[in-house]
Amino acid sequence: MPEQMNSNLPKSPLIRQGWLRVLLFCVFFFLVVLGIASIVGVIIVFMKKDEIQKGQAIDMKALMMGDFLWLNSLIGLAASFLAVLLFRKIIDRKTMVSLGFQMNRFFRSSWSGLFLAPAILGAGTLILYFSGHLQWTDINFSASDLFIELGIMAMVALGEEIVFRGYILNNLMESFNRWIALGISAMLFAVVHMMNPNYDFIAMANIFLAGILLGLNYIYTRNLWFAILFHFSWNLFQGPLLGYSVSGIHLPVLLQTELNGDQLLTGGEFGFEGSVIDLALTLITILALSAVYARKFRAAEETQLFPKPFSDVLIR
Repeated sequence: MPEQMNSNLPKSPLIRQGWLRVLLFCVFFFLVVLGIASIVGVIIVFMKKDEIQKGQAIDMKALMMGDFLWLNSLIGLAASFLAVLLFRKIIDRKTMVSLGFQMNRFFRSSWSGLFLAPAILGAGTLILYFSGHLQWTDINFSASDLFIELGIMAMVALGEEIVFRGYILNNLMESFNRWIALGISAMLFAVVHMMNPNYDFIAMANIFLAGILLGLNYIYTRNLWFAILFHFSWNLFQGPLLGYSVSGIHLPVLLQTELNGDQLLTGGEFGFEGSVIDLALTLITILALSAVYARKFRAAEETQLFPKPFSDVLIR
């Protein structure tokens, strides 16, 4: 009987320190990313062999971020899922569902992420429009392009959130105060995007703040759905619908956009995420949500309506 009871208890992680698990995961994931780039590169070379044989120059990075973005995203999602699955099962000794996929009482509030993203983008776009820095010159609707982009945005959002909020932030919260864990995960999120075209300091600051915003709901609820839905909605509205570049990547768009004036305001080739307007709006949103979440979820934590698996005291 005691043996049966012990078998039902959750297993301790293979590596006790959450920060060390994250460090090992980051090294492993970096190698996985290099593998993805190699695989996609080989596929592109095979599919473009006729042009290569004719001596035509092939811009591999442009193809991976353009015509073959769907393939890059698909393999990236598969690799992200498998990397997290391996570490979650072997190192953490926990289930994938426990990353934050539970349909708990916070699932409904997570849907706010789906509508918050276009609200921020809409406010920033109106500022650019009425200040004369943005105008739309044409509408180009393509059902096939939009369908493919919906799939790409879903794969990117799911893959990145599984890695950065689901695994990295989740494990960091076992070693650090929630805010320190959130800051570290956001910085890693910003560093990974350095590979994107036209990346600069403002873009890095905005991606860092995006990492804070995406993880804000998670540090209180440990539910991934807010981050996934916000991430998906943000990329979809920013690029395919409103006509900006998405983190430096150009996509077929519904509204043909023309940006004028200072790149610090418009974001230029990087997209709205390269704009100081995005920086200001995201910072305001973070401060507002922090105040709301602190009030909304403090009572739940104090009355232990859901388990609290992390400490608010930095483990030295």
